[in-house]
Amino acid sequence: MMAKDGIHPPYHPVVFKDASTGALVLTRSTMTSDTKIKLEDGNEYPLVLLEITSDSHPFYTGTQRLIDTQGRVDKFKKRYGR
Repeated sequence: MMAKDGIHPPYHPVVFKDASTGALVLTRSTMTSDTKIKLEDGNEYPLVLLEITSDSHPFYTGTQRLIDTQGRVDKFKKRYGR
């Protein structure tokens, strides 16, 4: 059974990049981006940056990392004097 035409967003190859580790994952998604990346296969794909993936998440890596997202850690330390 095929999806109805015109009601679903296009599904195409996309590269997701972990911002902290640089790991790349080529998969299919409805997400898109104006930023492009050329992979070793010679094709160019939309690039979507992610702050955390399974490559950097403490649950999957077994290590604790401090990831400062837009200065939130500094803001917390400043507010509570730590």
